Amino acid sequence: MRRTTPEKSPQSVLIVCSNDKSTDFIRSTLNSSDYIPIETTANAGEAKRRLSEKDFDVVIINTPLKDEFGVDLAVDINEKYYCGTMLLVKNDIYEQIAYKTEDFGIFCVSKPITKEFFLRAVRLVSATRNRIKSIEIKTENLKEKMNEIRLVNRAKLLLIEKLSMTEKDAHRHIEKQAMDLCLKKSEIAKRIIITYES
Repeated sequence: MRRTTPEKSPQSVLIVCSNDKSTDFIRSTLNSSDYIPIETTANAGEAKRRLSEKDFDVVIINTPLKDEFGVDLAVDINEKYYCGTMLLVKNDIYEQIAYKTEDFGIFCVSKPITKEFFLRAVRLVSATRNRIKSIEIKTENLKEKMNEIRLVNRAKLLLIEKLSMTEKDAHRHIEKQAMDLCLKKSEIAKRIIITYES
């Protein structure tokens, strides 16, 4: 069976750059429907404030910044937020910075850089971000399912203890209530727990 490609949604981008000319280069390179909205800031402090107010899919940091070099900001972003982070550094210090940041999952790119290579790098960061987001969603769904199983098992145990039901009858009772009331099994389980544990 062939998988269908999911509909692509635009990626939100935050550009952190102290140089207006470089900001214009980055913005014009990303100027397509794939990257909306594109916001800019000139320093790390402002970038941190924006990130605390709004989620971004990709953050591009053009080093050096006015208030810090940019590595600390990139590390901070990767530790606190779920976004792809790209760090643009001069070619002569690229190896040193890439070595420092690669374990944090920061995508380091040397400059000067062509538009074509820059766009490929942003797409790679974006694709990595999308993969991480997909894993996050699966993890959350799994946590939710595990929580439901715990609640249902606790409720079944209460039905067995308090109403002398068999495990099979308790399970059937919870499923029937969920279907009859159009609720999740976890909601029925919560009601049973509240009723018999209070």
